[in-house]
Amino acid sequence: MGETFTSSAKAALGSDHGGFGLKERVKARLVERGLAVEDTGPGDRAAVDYPDYALRVAEKVADRSADFGVLVCTTGIGMAVAANKFAGIRAAQCLTPDMAEKARTHNDANILVLAERYTSPDEADAILDAWLAAAFTGEERHARRVAKMTLSDGGAETGPSLAETDPETHAAIEREIRRQRTSINLIASENTVSRAVREAQGSVLTNKYAEGYPGKRWYCGCENADVVERLAVERAKALFGAEHANVQPHCGSAANMAVYFAMLEPGDTILAMSLDHGGHLTHGSQASFSGRFFNFVSYGVDKDDERIDADAVERLAVEHRPRMIVAGASAYPRTIDFERFRRIADQVGALLLVDMAHIAGLVAADCHPNPVPFADFVTSTTHKTLRGARGGMVLCRETHAKAIDRQVFPGLQGGPLMHAIAAKAVTFAEAMKPTFKDYIRQVIRNAQAMAEAFRAEGLRLVSGGTDNHLMLVDLAALDMSGAAAAERLDRAGLIVNKNALPFDPRSMFATSGIRLGTPFMTSMGMKEAEAKTIAGMIVETLRGGDDEAELQAMRARVEGLAMRFRPEFEGAGPERLG
Repeated sequence: MGETFTSSAKAALGSDHGGFGLKERVKARLVERGLAVEDTGPGDRAAVDYPDYALRVAEKVADRSADFGVLVCTTGIGMAVAANKFAGIRAAQCLTPDMAEKARTHNDANILVLAERYTSPDEADAILDAWLAAAFTGEERHARRVAKMTLSDGGAETGPSLAETDPETHAAIEREIRRQRTSINLIASENTVSRAVREAQGSVLTNKYAEGYPGKRWYCGCENADVVERLAVERAKALFGAEHANVQPHCGSAANMAVYFAMLEPGDTILAMSLDHGGHLTHGSQASFSGRFFNFVSYGVDKDDERIDADAVERLAVEHRPRMIVAGASAYPRTIDFERFRRIADQVGALLLVDMAHIAGLVAADCHPNPVPFADFVTSTTHKTLRGARGGMVLCRETHAKAIDRQVFPGLQGGPLMHAIAAKAVTFAEAMKPTFKDYIRQVIRNAQAMAEAFRAEGLRLVSGGTDNHLMLVDLAALDMSGAAAAERLDRAGLIVNKNALPFDPRSMFATSGIRLGTPFMTSMGMKEAEAKTIAGMIVETLRGGDDEAELQAMRARVEGLAMRFRPEFEGAGPERLG
């Protein structure tokens, strides 16, 4: 149920020259009722372009600096068309009080559009009064329809320039917007970011070469790039308690590569988690640079409890005397004991690198032990549970700062992606807000609720459950491969990935399990009840047949659930995150 606009509400007003007189009447009426008013112009009847004023008002309503807007032009048509191009705006042209009341109660309209030529001052007063007195009912049929209208907001992600220059790419992005809003994403390494992050990522900083580091660039004109990178560095250090941060790596793999090449020689021995037990490609896979340049020895999980066997890690370390030990994983659902890894590393004189790409958000929210006090180096992506821009970073002790910085640039990369670094700065700022901790706690609660629901359906989870944001589901009880399961679920709008299980008898291309995570669904605003419902949908889909009609029926159910939710922060600033 929505709220009526009380005397504490703020209105943003705008018109063109043809609507100036009626705008002034509306302003006086609002002030008379005690509402705060911001008049965006114009100040007289000199000719102006109505889209300019529609944009001003739409921006204020979209970013919540105004509770609602009023726009006036000669017919009302141009203002309504222009305002509705803006994401999050529902501008309604109203010629009668009944239309105004219905626009609020049925359509949750947030901008009233009036036509000076067809509306007398007294009629405008009545329309405005009806608008202020009405509120969105929240009734399911209306909420469903309003949610479907938000799909058209996708145009604001790209705008007319892309549509005109490259209609094929524009169409693909529009389809991706719809896919993300009508499916349920359970990829553990994916999330959805705020509009603030997207704006930074798409900013003019993409135009700037800034090779080097703040204060020591190869090109001139980097004063603003320096400000942005220093913000990202200082925020990363504060967020994780690190002595030094390098925020230039393009991805998590590049961050790992920087540490390896800065501190080791090709052929050196590294002890890291096996890929098929939950590790990452950069932890020694022969398909990766890591396995080609270094001698990796792998540790894994115990066969009985499927948790990291620290005693076995210690035995391998003593036997192989690695120059570096890597802790961290991409498919491990339990808490990692970094303090124990530190003791093992000290025992054999090894450096300790923690790859916290998956759990960085949990660490930032104090929901997982922080590796920074124990590790020589900590690498991470800046998306996944951190819910930010795609990219990487390296945190390290001050003694290693110069070696890491030299290896990132010029050792591995040229010019940093300054637009991405700006988005990382926003990401870290958002993660420092109290609401981010609330979000991560909900991520964990949702994962545990989903795990409980799978167990209730008779499916086995690797290690018996989860402590973090992800889980691995064993499909043996369904006699199905992970590849087949992921493909079927995808057709139903339930997005997961196939994943090998520890000691998996199937090939890595088929696998015996699927990996699921709750970061994205939690960002959508879903909670434990939805987590359990989704688990039920997954099991029902996997136990059902491959009939396309049944899968499309499930997809309709999935879409209905997804469309009830949308990240509240998607069109607003970080103060509304959580």
